[in-house]
Amino acid sequence: MSKGDTFENDLLKLIFNGTAIPNIADNAATAPLTNLYVALHTADPGEGGNQSTNEVAYTGYARVAVARSTSGWTVSGNAANPVAAIAFPQCTGPENVTATHFSVGTAGSGVGKILYKGTISPNIAISNGVIPQLTTASSVTED
Repeated sequence: MSKGDTFENDLLKLIFNGTAIPNIADNAATAPLTNLYVALHTADPGEGGNQSTNEVAYTGYARVAVARSTSGWTVSGNAANPVAAIAFPQCTGPENVTATHFSVGTAGSGVGKILYKGTISPNIAISNGVIPQLTTASSVTED
């Protein structure tokens, strides 16, 4: 079983832009998420993981909030891409870590629900002075 292309695109617009799917799903009327939070991981957080599973840890690191709207994400052709590069805080410590995966979730810190996750290619080597970033070519796809 798979979803139809139109519904895949509709689903991404609901999640990333807060656009309702008529007669099926509405954005929460009282307290909808206004941001999605992007995290970096040193390994796949897995299907049962959360945003803190294998999350990178370096001095200065924090998840990045991206607007849950068309100003934060472009949805087209069953893919969601950030409108602008997602720049994480600069590493200001002696750590040497490698980000191999990223996730898009619901929490700015702590345990949060992962909505989508994927690999980073090429991996991002993080050390003192490095500002890790995901480009506008980074995508989340439905298919």
